[in-house]
Amino acid sequence: MSELPAGTAVDAAALPLAHAPLPASDVVSGAPTAATIALGEVRGVEVGVWEMTPGTACDTEADEVFVVLSGRARIAFLDPALPTIEVGPGSLVRLAEGMRTEWTVTETLRKIYVA
Repeated sequence: MSELPAGTAVDAAALPLAHAPLPASDVVSGAPTAATIALGEVRGVEVGVWEMTPGTACDTEADEVFVVLSGRARIAFLDPALPTIEVGPGSLVRLAEGMRTEWTVTETLRKIYVA
């Protein structure tokens, strides 16, 4: 699926995703994989589904808001230094461009993002 056609619906929790290993330079522990599917754009803003399997990895964030559909993770904010958060189904999170984070996924995490 390259884009969700207007006037249609899908089960975001059941969309098949093609996983790939994360870059070795980002992996802190385990062997996490990730997958993304962009569902489309709304006024130039991308909306999609992202998923990561258990493990720990670092990332430099995009400017985004996301809602967790399933799974659990701990997100540590390395730069800027902010309190670590725990996320699970229903969590709504705002990230800013350039933040450095460390994601520890304990249960495969799937989110809908707007970025």
